[in-house]
Amino acid sequence: MSRQPAKGRAKTAAAKAPARKTATSKTAAAQETAPAKVRPATEPLLSVADIHTYYGDSHVLQGISFDVHPGECVALLGRNGAGKTTTLRSIVGLTPARRGQIRLGGSDIVRWPTHRTIRHGIGYVPEDRGIFSSLTVAEHLDVALWAGKQSASRRDEVLKIFPRISERMEHYGQQLSGGEQQMLSIARALLTDPRLLILDEPSEGLAPIIVEEVRDTLARVKKAGTSILLVEQNVAMALALADSVVVLSQGRVQFTGTPAELEKQPEIKETYLGIA
Repeated sequence: MSRQPAKGRAKTAAAKAPARKTATSKTAAAQETAPAKVRPATEPLLSVADIHTYYGDSHVLQGISFDVHPGECVALLGRNGAGKTTTLRSIVGLTPARRGQIRLGGSDIVRWPTHRTIRHGIGYVPEDRGIFSSLTVAEHLDVALWAGKQSASRRDEVLKIFPRISERMEHYGQQLSGGEQQMLSIARALLTDPRLLILDEPSEGLAPIIVEEVRDTLARVKKAGTSILLVEQNVAMALALADSVVVLSQGRVQFTGTPAELEKQPEIKETYLGIA
């Protein structure tokens, strides 16, 4: 076999060099024009670690642990009495945990009073909605603005998400339908500009068409960057919104994973959620 002369080999290498340079230039140009990838957050916004909560001598929560990351929706699912509402109440300080740790944005809030926790970045929508029959819609929103130390511009931003509420400003709480009360409750929580929105059964008692409206509203809230912790008996609605699912039973975590992972475990769905 004949060898290529050294001079020939040098010319061949030189001839190939521009091609490599051009390819590198194209790659660099593509990287400059391609949209930047969003890196997943390494630190959770909310971290619940081994909390134990009691009602009197009744040990209701027995070591609950899960995380909520920025921009994420986590659904807490389970049958009635599983401990879902108690978990939410423990986070916001209404039924404080006796043991364990709850961290919000790096701060340990497990011993904080509720008003301090709310001001630290949590919006809370309780199961009973908390609407006052003798206050108008405008008055509900004004109180929330004052409590959250927000400007009127924040109200305008929130009302864009809830056009129906903006048409009911002079209506009293008792004059609103169930769906309108739920929308007002969510709007009121958002007025404080929370980092985390916590909702307890937002679709309960609502007509299917209103449930769809609530779901779409929460999808917009999530898309805007607000993290969501959702307790919901309507499993289909919860899974449509959730990035992560935590299934509870008898005050303990029975499953943690994505909606897709839950779909692959029919025994979990049937045993703890009552669905096939």
